[in-house]
Amino acid sequence: MGVGTEGTIYNILQPDAENQFPEVRAVVGALKLAVRGLPHPPPNGSSWQRGMDVLDWLGFFFGFQADNVRNQREHVVLLLANYQMSMQPIPEARDRLERGAVRHLRKKVLKNYKKWCSFLSKKPNLWLPKNFRMWLPRNTKLVDHHRELTYSCLYLLIWGESANLRFMPECLCFMFHHMAMELNNIVEGHRHVEGYVPSSYGWNGFLTQVVEPIYKAVKGEADSAKGGKAPHSTWRNYDDMNEYFWSKRCFRELSWPLNLSSGYLLTSKGGNRGSGLYSDQHRVGKTGFVEQRSFWNIFRSFDHLWVGLFLMLQAMIILSFNGDGVPWHVLYNRDVQGALLSIFISWSSMRFVQAVLELGLQYSLISRETKLVGVRMLLKLLVSIGWVIIFFVLLMRISQQRAADGQWSAETNRRLFQFLEAVAVFLLPELLAIILFLLPWIRNAIERTEWSVLHALTWWFETGLFVGRGLREGIIDNLRYTTFWLVVLFFKFSFSYFMQIRPLVDPTRELLALNAVSYKWHEFFSNQNRFVVVVIWAPVVLVYLMDLQIWYSIFSSLVGALVGLSSHIGEIRNMEQFKLRFPFFASAMTFNLMAAEGLRGGVASTQSYIVALFRDMLRRVMLRYGLVKAYKTYEKSSLESRKFAYLWNQIIFSLRQEHLLNDHEVELLQVPDVALNVKVMQWPSLLLSNELRIALGVAQSWQGKEDKELWQKISKQEYRRCAVLECYDSVKLLLLTILKDGSKEHSIVAHVFKKIEMDIELGAFAQNHKLNGLTEVHSRVLALVEVLLSKPALSNVHTVVNSMQNLYDVVIRDFCTQNQQQYPVANGTASNVVYDELLFCDAMELPNADDDVFFLRLRRLHTILNTRDAMNDVPRNFDARRRIAFFGNSLFMSMPHAPIVEKMLSFSVLTPYNSEDVLYTKEQLRIPNEDGVTLLFYLQSIYPDEWKNFCHQVGNHNPETECWNDREKARMLRLWASHRGQTLARTVRGMMYYEKALETLAYLDAASEAKLSDCTSTAKSKSSRGIGNQQGSVRGQQNSSIRSDLTSRHRMKSKETSVASMKFTYVIACQNYGIQKAKKDSKADDILYLMKCYPAMRVAYVDEVGMGVGKKYYSVLVKYDPLLGIEVEIYRVQLPGPTRLGEGKPENQNHALIFTRGDAIQTVDMNQDNCFEEALKIRNLLQEFTKQYGLRRPQILGVREHVLTGSVSSLAWFMSAQETSFGTVGQRVLANPLKARMHYGHADVFDRLWFITRGGISKASRVINTSEDIFAGFNCTLRGGNVTHHEYIQVGKGRDVGLNQIALFEAKVSSGNGEQISSRDVYRLAHRLDFFRMLSFYHTTVGFYVGNMIMVWAVYAFLWARVYLALSGLEDLIADSINNIALTASLNQQFVVQLGLFTALPMVVESTLEHGFGRAMWDLLIMQLELCSVFFTFSLGTKCHYFGRTLLHGGAKYRSKGHGFVVRRVTFVENFRLFSRSHFVKGIELIILLVIYEAYGGAASNTTVYIFLTISSWFLALSWIVAPYLFNPTGFDWLQTVYDFEGFCSWLWYGGGVLARSDLSWETWWNEEQDHLRTTNFWGKLLEVALSLRFFVIQYGLVYRLHIAANSRSIVVYFVSWLYVISAMALHLLVAFTEERYSARHHLYYRAIQAVVAFLLAIIVILLVKLTSFHVSDLFLSLLAFIPTGWGLLNICLVLKPFLVIANAWPLIVSVARLYDLGIGLFVMIPVAVLSWLPGFQAMQTRLLFNQAFSRGLQISQILSANKPNKNGKS
Repeated sequence: MGVGTEGTIYNILQPDAENQFPEVRAVVGALKLAVRGLPHPPPNGSSWQRGMDVLDWLGFFFGFQADNVRNQREHVVLLLANYQMSMQPIPEARDRLERGAVRHLRKKVLKNYKKWCSFLSKKPNLWLPKNFRMWLPRNTKLVDHHRELTYSCLYLLIWGESANLRFMPECLCFMFHHMAMELNNIVEGHRHVEGYVPSSYGWNGFLTQVVEPIYKAVKGEADSAKGGKAPHSTWRNYDDMNEYFWSKRCFRELSWPLNLSSGYLLTSKGGNRGSGLYSDQHRVGKTGFVEQRSFWNIFRSFDHLWVGLFLMLQAMIILSFNGDGVPWHVLYNRDVQGALLSIFISWSSMRFVQAVLELGLQYSLISRETKLVGVRMLLKLLVSIGWVIIFFVLLMRISQQRAADGQWSAETNRRLFQFLEAVAVFLLPELLAIILFLLPWIRNAIERTEWSVLHALTWWFETGLFVGRGLREGIIDNLRYTTFWLVVLFFKFSFSYFMQIRPLVDPTRELLALNAVSYKWHEFFSNQNRFVVVVIWAPVVLVYLMDLQIWYSIFSSLVGALVGLSSHIGEIRNMEQFKLRFPFFASAMTFNLMAAEGLRGGVASTQSYIVALFRDMLRRVMLRYGLVKAYKTYEKSSLESRKFAYLWNQIIFSLRQEHLLNDHEVELLQVPDVALNVKVMQWPSLLLSNELRIALGVAQSWQGKEDKELWQKISKQEYRRCAVLECYDSVKLLLLTILKDGSKEHSIVAHVFKKIEMDIELGAFAQNHKLNGLTEVHSRVLALVEVLLSKPALSNVHTVVNSMQNLYDVVIRDFCTQNQQQYPVANGTASNVVYDELLFCDAMELPNADDDVFFLRLRRLHTILNTRDAMNDVPRNFDARRRIAFFGNSLFMSMPHAPIVEKMLSFSVLTPYNSEDVLYTKEQLRIPNEDGVTLLFYLQSIYPDEWKNFCHQVGNHNPETECWNDREKARMLRLWASHRGQTLARTVRGMMYYEKALETLAYLDAASEAKLSDCTSTAKSKSSRGIGNQQGSVRGQQNSSIRSDLTSRHRMKSKETSVASMKFTYVIACQNYGIQKAKKDSKADDILYLMKCYPAMRVAYVDEVGMGVGKKYYSVLVKYDPLLGIEVEIYRVQLPGPTRLGEGKPENQNHALIFTRGDAIQTVDMNQDNCFEEALKIRNLLQEFTKQYGLRRPQILGVREHVLTGSVSSLAWFMSAQETSFGTVGQRVLANPLKARMHYGHADVFDRLWFITRGGISKASRVINTSEDIFAGFNCTLRGGNVTHHEYIQVGKGRDVGLNQIALFEAKVSSGNGEQISSRDVYRLAHRLDFFRMLSFYHTTVGFYVGNMIMVWAVYAFLWARVYLALSGLEDLIADSINNIALTASLNQQFVVQLGLFTALPMVVESTLEHGFGRAMWDLLIMQLELCSVFFTFSLGTKCHYFGRTLLHGGAKYRSKGHGFVVRRVTFVENFRLFSRSHFVKGIELIILLVIYEAYGGAASNTTVYIFLTISSWFLALSWIVAPYLFNPTGFDWLQTVYDFEGFCSWLWYGGGVLARSDLSWETWWNEEQDHLRTTNFWGKLLEVALSLRFFVIQYGLVYRLHIAANSRSIVVYFVSWLYVISAMALHLLVAFTEERYSARHHLYYRAIQAVVAFLLAIIVILLVKLTSFHVSDLFLSLLAFIPTGWGLLNICLVLKPFLVIANAWPLIVSVARLYDLGIGLFVMIPVAVLSWLPGFQAMQTRLLFNQAFSRGLQISQILSANKPNKNGKS
């Protein structure tokens, strides 16, 4: 049953859940009642039993698995019970299921199904009571919703057992459509005959009859992918398999029951014959879209953008060349107007290119079933050709008539109007699009309607798709993002016109006018200079095409700052500001985190809602700006103040448990328990520090006589007023407590206080007391408190007596005036009290030493009395300060009101886990790395405060040496370390804070004042007991473990715990957990330990069970049962086969998704974290799903992230700053105003039911979905969803901290973006979004990487253009041109781009917003000094290389990078393997070009000009080469460099063959580097060859500069130079042959041949010197010329490898490649060796790399030298 019964294993709903929650009882009863009157299913292994419900009934009839039924029963019960709980108004009968709850579930679950039916013009098989005859007698009101409930249960049962088919939502709709009809037939009796059963009837019938046939087809196609190496066009991915159900052919061909011979179930030729049916004749091919890998996809997907850019470029060039004025003045010229008409020829030509690309890349879609697709492609091609011809002919007629008449005659104007008429027809669709853009609701209505007439009208413009319809936003949102982009485009085109294009006009004219140019090589086109113009314009055009990214970055940063300011981000930046606003913070916490009254129940009218909204806004403004003294509403014993104190203290205790605070800081920060004697709100003693001394100073210097004026002066500061009153009341209580009741002394002291209070009441305090004596009274009270804090024994009571006597003496003699020295004695008569040294001796009654409450209050009094400063350094820990400040600031931001926990939306958290670290093992922590550093020591150095706090808690100042001998203490130490790494234990602890937060909030929701007071007192007593003494350390030793985290907090009643369990579920998808258990892996034990610590945690894994022949696969959910003391299995759902058919992470998430619960689901990666105070705001965040954002409610709630690893090193800081700016200002602008935010793998919260009915929370197709997370955002937007972003809540996220880790991460992301641009999602979004949202979408996804690639292209184009001008001799001609300055300035615009100042703007803006302008500028300066520009330039190369390679050849894959700390030195071989092709080769190429230009460039003769022109290029080249060693710990250690050289040589000449690992053998690595060439297509190979031809230009230019060429310009010189290349190859072949043949056995013979060859070479050189014009410098120049040629030939040979292998020439290529890599390695290593040899450079590099660590007191010098004092690193 849905609810666990006694003795059964349950998941969430406990055996007494029906008794605890009437809503659960109502749902369970409704499920049972729904089967009343239904026909009993035929016997099927097990008989129908009394008490079974509708899910059992569906399971019997449709063949669902028993555990699937159990799982979905609990799922349905929780959903409906939660809906019933949150209903408003509250149902009269809570134990009766309301129809509204059932309808709400049905609408959410079946909404996509109804849309699908509407799209296919099919009537939904939902026979609901309002349209059809009831299937049960309508004798009760309850039965009206039984049919709706049955449909919802049927769909969820289908979804729960569909395994990988859950990625195909419309396939599930197809199944449901037919099974719902079968259900209707059973219920309605239309086909009710004896023995009638559905097609899936039988044991596991649904799995075997429905799921397995389709699964086998999917698996067969996945096998055809060959691990992602096969072209996408040759196999069907998940999207293809799903989009088959977007057409009615699925009903004809696949039909129901499934037609197993249908072409849909046939696999491709490359598939595994055992995976599915095999045939190519009638197989259904690609559906809806064909993913083709091509550079043209950049244009094809975003053709609107590129057409706009090229047309504007053409228009600006025309305007620039036809006038010197501003553009709008030039436009008055009719000739210019005529010239501008040529843009329509360009426009129609680009439409033709688009039509050609569409046909060329999508021809595979054309089949017998999709003939209209081919017809439309062909018609578009013909129409585009027609428009090109029409515009060309009409423009020629205008030009001819204009030339014939010599002016704009009437006939010319007539022809012009004919052209304009054609333009009007051509632009008619665009005008219609603009009108619909201005009227978005009409566009949405047209796209969403299913009228055939409208489909026919729109058929020409767009394919009828199930997705991508009705994506337009509201008019207000339209106006916002349109205005943004109009401003950006205005600045971009203005800059381009005046700063890029106009300066090139005059130089271009002069170049074209040059005649009789004397080239310094053989020029094939010597009479024209057009190619030179192209060369010069190329860099400018490239910068023009990419600088829109820079303008977007600038304006998005500015707009993001404005949005952030309006959201009140950064108003509380530090603890000082937090302390000032703490009273308002208390009110804000109550206002935001405590349940809103309006959400507790009841329905408000519209008028009252508006009034409440206005009051809410007014209240927020008053709280935010302190317009009222909100703290005065907090009376000392009010319920609100108790709730605030309780919640705030829980936050502080949580920080202590995380070791961010010590015991003393906890006392300073916590709000004390309410004391009856204190008249004011007791703020944390931290806030009252130094306030009493300031008040004493005010009183001592007071010269007036009026008490009221003095008190007003003191009370101006609230904390000061509270400090004075609390101190007075506390001292009074203290003195009366330590004196025996009824004693003479007790009466005296009581009377003193009574007289003081009477004087205060009468306003005579200043008159009757000496205010200058207050200081002495203060010192004596402080002395007494200090004595009491020492906990004197009975034998030392005289010290207390002496302190009391001293205090009494000061009060009587120095404080009170003369007439106040008369006091009554015990018998009530007045007398002169004379000093008696025996006074107080027998009246003392000291408290017990273990009275924790007394001493806690005493320590607080001591803090108030003794503090002399503001204590701005509390807490000392940076993370604690940051978290408190952010939490305080967030409560002043706008957020929805929190409902009570019972009424909040339920949610789950899902964490995918593969094989990462769970807990750090003892070996990981203790065994030092190759540099002698242990991980534990490194963590101690990075987190010194937290280590010290941990040591104090365990009661040992050096626990590392003792903990390993004790199992429990060792585990505590492992936990401490694991909670500071990127481990599963840290993520689990963070996510389970949700449970603790919900329990706490549920308790506060229902807590009364008395109940809360009791619980608070108990909690405070327990928490404060023993703080500061050894007993507290012993208790703290236990509190530091996770398990005691559950027992040390207050014991909630079962009601609160049960409510929290109904609202929150945590599932970890550990797909390999079963394998780990079988292998006895320690990680499995650690996971089990986490389940023991957190009983609410669930683990889902895939279990493989051997069956003799083959295996069976199961999705299994397990938990730890504390009663049984073992791990128990909850559900076991059989799968049709292995789950991993596509990408691993989404498949892992998908199999565990069926075990999640609730309305929402948060996806949390394994390297993320959470904290208790942020978990408290989850109710507010989930309420965002109920709000309207524009036209839609959100389906994804984006949340802010804080990078946890930013302080580890400089690299980590750079990544943290980059990630923070992207996750804050970037996401903020994308969500509002641009409405283009997607899902980027953050800890976003999904509308769970919305996504599970639309394909899941990610996509899993192999390779194309490498960046699987972002496709959830794509899918959401395409299906009409909305994505928002919220910054009042944040989660932690770890990032990579080493350069190699970062490079692998960026390689993965860049490759994923390279695949995205080939995907159907990107293509459809680019064409279905309006133009301005498309711009936002482009520049924040693939456009960012396209811009980076074009940026690098611009650098290459600039240098190659300069080298071309230098080698051809043209630069000498134009060097003296008067316009060369403009030419130089225009060409060198890439310097500004390369410097990266504009791209760093988001970081500066966000840092300014959150930390202030001064802090932002300082951080920017420090980052520059730490060479952040080098790092970001290096990252630019990584992005460009992997994005471009993937775009051209494919090869995207998941790259394992680990999440550990990087303190080890990376070897040269490892760096060479990772960065050789992506950075080193390209950097060397740039250096060669720069050297050639310096040698032969005309402008380079001037050193200043050369530096100005090339400094950015030098910076780029050197950054790409040196960065891996600058950011490598001990990268410039001389001894390590020597070892690196030896290791490199061993690796390069390793003789283990190609079967060796790549880290051991150069040849294995080299072959792996060419994998992309084996799988690329013909066009990829052709482009690779074409790109390699550029290296031949260097040889062509330099051979004419050789002295031996004797200034000849004949082409023969170039051809002869190839003889040298051939001779060198022959010579190398000879040496290689002799080495292989003779080096081993005939070594002397081999040496003799080498000597002969060397002698002959020397003779040839001598002869050339004597007989020709050969010069010794020609040798070096020849190397510069022929080495690039050899590299180009080598790259071409790699493409032609199959032919070279057949020709037995491959060994020669391998040997040449090895020599080139040797040369590259030496080129890189030589400067590293030189820098390593220089004294002091290593220390400087360490200072740069670990500067942030040094600023926080790290001991990096000890780490890197392994000089660990008094520590033993060996295990």
